[in-house]
Formats: sequence, C-alpha cells, structure tokens
Amino acid sequence: MLKTASLTPLEYDIIIKKATEYPNTGSFTDLEVAGTYLCRNCGIALFRSTNKFHSGCGWASFDDEIIGMVKHQPDVDGRRTEIVCNHCDGHLGHIFQGEGYTKLNQRYCVNSASLDFVADLLVKQTDEIILAAGCFWGVEYYLKKLSGVVYTAVGYSGGFMDSPSYKDVTSQTTGHLEVVRVIWDKDKQDLSTILKAFFETHDPEQIDGQGPDIGNQYLSAIFYYSNEQKFIAEQVMQLLMDKGLKLATKLRPAEKFWIGEEYHRDYYDNKGTLPYCHGYTKRF
Repeated sequence: MLKTASLTPLEYDIIIKKATEYPNTGSFTDLEVAGTYLCRNCGIALFRSTNKFHSGCGWASFDDEIIGMVKHQPDVDGRRTEIVCNHCDGHLGHIFQGEGYTKLNQRYCVNSASLDFVADLLVKQTDEIILAAGCFWGVEYYLKKLSGVVYTAVGYSGGFMDSPSYKDVTSQTTGHLEVVRVIWDKDKQDLSTILKAFFETHDPEQIDGQGPDIGNQYLSAIFYYSNEQKFIAEQVMQLLMDKGLKLATKLRPAEKFWIGEEYHRDYYDNKGTLPYCHGYTKRF
C-alpha cells in the first residue's frame, strides 16, 4: 500500500522527485534508539538500528540493509549509486563504499524524510490509517495501547493550509482536523480491529465535535489510503448502523499529514492522567 497521498511537499520532493534534504536537518540523523526504520512511502522495514552509526556526514547512516529491501541503481548524475525502496521505488539516498567507517565498509546515506522509525526490532511490514475523533491527545492515548500498534503520531490533515500550527487549526479557518497516524505490524494486527477500537473510544454520532470540544477540527473521520481500506471501514461502519447508530464519521481519502508540535505527543502518558473527553464504550 502506498502512502504518497499523505506526504508533505518536502517528503514528496525527496521520495518521489529524488531531492535531498539539507544536511543536519533530518530527524533521524542523530537518533540512538533501538528499533526499525521503515519506508515512509510504503511501510516496509528497510534498516535496523543495529546497523546505524554516526558518520558525521549530516544524514542518517547505516552500514547494511535488511536483506533484499533496498535496491541499488546508477544515479542520474553518472557518478553515484542511488538507493531506493525495493518495494515502492521511493528514493532513499545513496550508498558509498570504501570509506572505512565500519567493518562492512559501506555507508547507506539516507534522507530522514524518506523514513519512519518504530521502536520495534522485529517488524517486517506495516500498515497505516489516519484517524480523527476529537482532541488527538485522547485518540492517541487509546490507539497506541492496542496490541501490534508500533507507532502513533498526532497532527493535522484534511485542510488547505501548509505547515499549520495548533493555533492555526484551533482558529477553525484552515479546514484541518486533529488526526492521529496509526501504524501497526501487519503480522500482529489488522485494520478492522483498529477501527473497532476507534469507534469504541469516541462518540461517532456527535456531529459538532467530541464531548466538550466543539469545532470542525474535532470532527470524526477516517482517512483511507486505498479502496481496500475504504471497503473495510464501510463494513465496520455498517455493523454500527445495523445497530441503529447514526454515524457522523466521514470517510475521506488520505491527504497530507502535518505532524503536531512536540508538546502534543504522548500527552496523557507524559502528564500521567486520563483523557477527559474519550473513554471506552462497548459497541461490537
């Protein structure tokens, strides 16, 4: 499944148009956490943290790939060797040989914008959905605790403003909703279960927001990446409508995802409290 629809302009330029991010600007250049680096465009596992090292070059550096996950091909400049995702051909960066940094004597020089990182050393293939259900603090709190979920990120999507801030979105002039990217290990979880948890942790019948949070940024929506995801969502929603629920949840194609400010991430876990406008209601 391709996630090109949710790429920011910078991510699109790098992954699709083969641009390069400025040195020392990538979010993963100096990251030292155990886990796996995924292709941002398709979710396939590409590199393990065990092969990451500091080269001082200004980009994330690895001395090996997960076997068979990265394709090597001549760069259009005629001098370098480009590396791309072997599953979706998304541009990653370049590989250099003979520099002597590690015993493997090779350096995969990778743009952070081409990657997602999950704190799981075993994951191989992931899937993703973008969900809106009111304040993203509570949505993330519940969904990240599901078995098999390896990554969540709060942010904004569905509007027309590029790089919106929280202040912009809460002004209700951007068209954006507060959303959560949810990524799960395909060997351990499935979309139907994710969506059932989504519907059981918010009020999908409320038309003007969620709980006391009123406004168009708090509406309920599912941003799907494929017709298959849309079909699964329709099936889950039909189960609720058959029980008499009048769903306000909208099904929308995935759009650009703008990550939220750092202080919004893992908000309730960091604060040590429970969500004020989200809770569990058995619906299935």
